[in-house]
Amino acid sequence: MPRAERQEPMYLQKDFMESAAARELRILAEYLYPLKTFRKYNIQDIIVFFGSARIPHPRITNRELRKVDYTNLSSAENEKLHKKRKLKTYYEQATKLAYLLTKWSKSLPEGSRRFVVTSGGGPGIMEAANRGASLARGLSIGLNIELPFEQIPNEYITPSLSFDFHYFFMRKFWFMYLAKALIVFPGGFGTLDELFEALTLEQTQKSNKEMPIVLFGREYWSEIIDFDRLVDWGMISPEDKDIIFFADDVEHAFDYLKAQLTKHYL
Repeated sequence: MPRAERQEPMYLQKDFMESAAARELRILAEYLYPLKTFRKYNIQDIIVFFGSARIPHPRITNRELRKVDYTNLSSAENEKLHKKRKLKTYYEQATKLAYLLTKWSKSLPEGSRRFVVTSGGGPGIMEAANRGASLARGLSIGLNIELPFEQIPNEYITPSLSFDFHYFFMRKFWFMYLAKALIVFPGGFGTLDELFEALTLEQTQKSNKEMPIVLFGREYWSEIIDFDRLVDWGMISPEDKDIIFFADDVEHAFDYLKAQLTKHYL
């Protein structure tokens, strides 16, 4: 009888590894590979920035604004321009806040904990956060996700700390497992999903740690979520609102986060 051709090892067989039968192996890989990398770099504490991928770099916004004819604008058009300028400001503020936090973390005494700025790895606010850390010459992490519309990792992530996840729940695990603080800038469904999961973990005391949550941009968040109405309807307790810290100013947010991280982790 003819001898069977030698096959690749089973763990290298693409059809098998991408099949439903190997799902557990793929999930395990999304746990073990980041774990190995974080141990290599001694990363135990991260500061997570959440926010929209749809907020463009200020350079793009400025170019669009220069093309606007400001004569005879309607109130709706003026409102739209106001929001465009505000979103540009959020990008700039996320960059500055990530810069300040990274500079502060790097200045801590030898042997202290280090807080590494981490984002979802894509454009918009995620890019701004990684950019700020990069400008401070610090490490920054990008936990990217495979999407039907391709989300390319931004250029400011430390290359060896850029991860691509298939499973949202494994990506969320790494955000929450290492997070010592969350800063949530304006965003859409994804940002809201991440925010409410974090709030639920804090409310139910499942995170088992002190984790300040900063909502940046009161104008946006007060329009999107009415926490007072949740209290009025008895859906949350009045003290649940204390989980959230609102900020509109970079220095205000930085001072709060520095104080909280120092109190609980240094």
